[in-house]
Amino acid sequence: MARKEFTFKGKTIDELKKMSLKEFSQLVTARQRRTINRGFTDQQKILLKKLRSNKKNIETHCRDIVILPEMIGTNIRIHRGKEFVQILIEPEMIGRYLGEFALTRKKVAHSAPGIGATKSSASLSVK
Repeated sequence: MARKEFTFKGKTIDELKKMSLKEFSQLVTARQRRTINRGFTDQQKILLKKLRSNKKNIETHCRDIVILPEMIGTNIRIHRGKEFVQILIEPEMIGRYLGEFALTRKKVAHSAPGIGATKSSASLSVK
């Protein structure tokens, strides 16, 4: 069975890559359109320049940039507060923000309660 080709709002990846930024902004939602039309920040421009020059191991703190069609297939290391997370940009990510794929909070895993945590632990000897 043949794999279905990915489309974004009826456009193939090749068509999306040939579009100008203005045309692409008409396909995304209002929040992303406003972000693109307002223009990129200096940090975002630096990230785009690195992506276009095909650099390897790109690290960024820019979590608020919209994923553009030209980013597809690249590996980006996104900062999540403490460390960088390696993410491969896939076609399904178009129109979302980079920060959505590098979560900043982890699930809390508690261990046994410490001394002073409960009334019953007051009777334990402290060594």
